[in-house]
Amino acid sequence: MKKQLLIRDVTLRDGQQSLFATRMTQKQVERTLPGFKEAGFYAMEVWGGAVPDSVMRYLNENPWHRLESIHNALGNTTLLTALSRGRNLFGYSPYPDDVISGFNRNAIKSGISIMRIFDALNDLDNIRSTVKYVKENGGIADCTLVYTVDPKYSTREKVKALFHAKVLPSKIFTKDYFLRKAIELQEMGADIITIKDMAGLITPLRAGMLVRMIKQNVSVPVDFHTHCTPGYGLASTLMAIVNGVDIIDTSLMSFAGGTAAPAFEIIQLFCHRMNIETGVNINAVVELDRELRAIRQELKELDSYKAPREFNILTDTLPRDIDQMMEMAIAYAKADKEDDLLEVCHRIENWFGFPDPDAKICEAEIPGGMYSNMLAQLKALKLEKLLPRALELIPLVRLASGCPPLVTPTSQIVGVQAVNCALDESNGVPLYTTKSIQFVNLVKGVYGRTPVPVDPEFRFKLAGVKVEMPYDTRFYKKQENPVFEEYGGVKLALNEKEELLLELFPSVAHDYLKKRMEDTYLDEIHRVEEEKQEKIEAEKQKYNILSPEEKQKRLLDGLYNYNWSSSEGETIGLS
Repeated sequence: MKKQLLIRDVTLRDGQQSLFATRMTQKQVERTLPGFKEAGFYAMEVWGGAVPDSVMRYLNENPWHRLESIHNALGNTTLLTALSRGRNLFGYSPYPDDVISGFNRNAIKSGISIMRIFDALNDLDNIRSTVKYVKENGGIADCTLVYTVDPKYSTREKVKALFHAKVLPSKIFTKDYFLRKAIELQEMGADIITIKDMAGLITPLRAGMLVRMIKQNVSVPVDFHTHCTPGYGLASTLMAIVNGVDIIDTSLMSFAGGTAAPAFEIIQLFCHRMNIETGVNINAVVELDRELRAIRQELKELDSYKAPREFNILTDTLPRDIDQMMEMAIAYAKADKEDDLLEVCHRIENWFGFPDPDAKICEAEIPGGMYSNMLAQLKALKLEKLLPRALELIPLVRLASGCPPLVTPTSQIVGVQAVNCALDESNGVPLYTTKSIQFVNLVKGVYGRTPVPVDPEFRFKLAGVKVEMPYDTRFYKKQENPVFEEYGGVKLALNEKEELLLELFPSVAHDYLKKRMEDTYLDEIHRVEEEKQEKIEAEKQKYNILSPEEKQKRLLDGLYNYNWSSSEGETIGLS
């Protein structure tokens, strides 16, 4: 009997977000849905993350409509999944329970079956309420272990610490750390536990070890999610498979590799060799990837990479050396030979035309998006020369702020502050003279408990308090839903779903909903004017076919009062 491996396709959310800044239009998404319906993936990640914000901000489209249209097209052929930051949902600060409840209830009602829930600090209290509301509404709670690595200190900082007799903490994110979190998630009610490596930092050996260990200690299915930026993605996913993972996340080939997830087609080739059944309709996948390749061409202005090689996994044949490397990769994974596994996986990916590993990201051990944001921040100031120092400061900034995992949004908070510290240093002022409000809130405890405690003296220096000050949702102020008299006295948000958009994306949703209101108002004026003109034209035609005697009689009877013009340009009628 073949072993079963479930596939969660992330093409329409994580894939397009990683490669094309979430710019697929509604029409482009709809072109793929018949193919996805035929493919029959176990699950598809289609919503959450940057999708709701981006479709309003850049495409002037309704995010709820996008979700509902996907659900209507796919029916029950696959489970739809979304990504949520627990109490933070899509932002930074926690929301009160009524907002969390309303969001999850409406998401599930609109078609979401699996809600993937994570917290950027791995503070499980921040996801507890979401788990509750997802399950109460009949959804599946996919609870996440956010994977991260310990701070990577520079030689300079190690020497400085040794000179001052200070200990630089290490061995924070150990296997025991993740195991404790996994067991707690199961006790909390998790239906699935995902090892989510959003930065692509998990090495093959680490991936295999975590999957083995968690599978031995929990009874719920385990999912594995990673990215390919530093070059570990394909090899680490293969290691997860040989170590018994239940579900893996992949993108279809045209939306895979680079900053995105590994390609389903390569994973399918591995599974075929290992006698593993994915249950996916490969014929449908081949046709679907052709459509996605065409869409990628349409998005080329947003594309940072060259599209991978066209390859039909049903009919095309691998070169002999690549075919042998596929077999070698499986053998190396089973033998825990990490270096050999990485070497052959890189050669396989290179043949398929995927981007080379990003050496800078691999060395710095930070997410690609964090690196590019830091570089952009310094370029804007024409101070790119400070980037190496900013990278050196990241471990110290992390440590000072409680060693948060490097994942959105904490990776951006730490990255911005590392740049600020580099600027402070270059200007000859103390570090943390320049600080963002988000960094202060992180240190203060507003976003939750950090993996290691923040030094009370440092907290006092930055935030003016020595003890943690969690965000108090009692002081949360609901977003206003104004009435616009100039557009007929209608409210900006017309229903609960639109009110939620205002709560979660205040400025973006306000602009989107107001433009929708203006367009609707103008369309109504245009429709009324068209109806008026059609009525006038009809009356004119009826008048023109009357005999001269009847025209005279009706005018004298006062039955007509025209204010329209004849084709000859003469005004006809009485006034």
